Amino acid sequence: MSRKTAIRWAAILWCILILATIFAGCRESTRVGYNVSKEADAFNVTRRLTVMNARTDTVMLTLTGTFALKQNGEHNELEVICELEDGTYQKHFIYLNEDVLYVVEDLSGTKVSKYHYELNILPQMVPMFMPDYSE
Repeated sequence: MSRKTAIRWAAILWCILILATIFAGCRESTRVGYNVSKEADAFNVTRRLTVMNARTDTVMLTLTGTFALKQNGEHNELEVICELEDGTYQKHFIYLNEDVLYVVEDLSGTKVSKYHYELNILPQMVPMFMPDYSE
């Protein structure tokens, strides 16, 4: 085997090793993300939904409890199904536009991840975009 061929094979094996390492990490995080979403959609996770107007930095709605959330892109809305204490369910719709954003926080956690984090959204810290219409 020539030196050139050996270097080529070494580079190929190195790339395969790097890709295998990258994909191994992705599989675990993908699996954990799927499990967290599955638990939340089964009403086993207490979450908080915050809907904000990005233009005015105003919180328009907050919802805390066990709920399933689905974004319906066809109608540009959020579908929220809430589980009540007596075992009944209610479905709510939140209509979205280009100025509305939402954040969903996991408050109770699940047994699929051992790490803790804190998420803080401070509307006053979001830089304002002022369009320049002068020509």
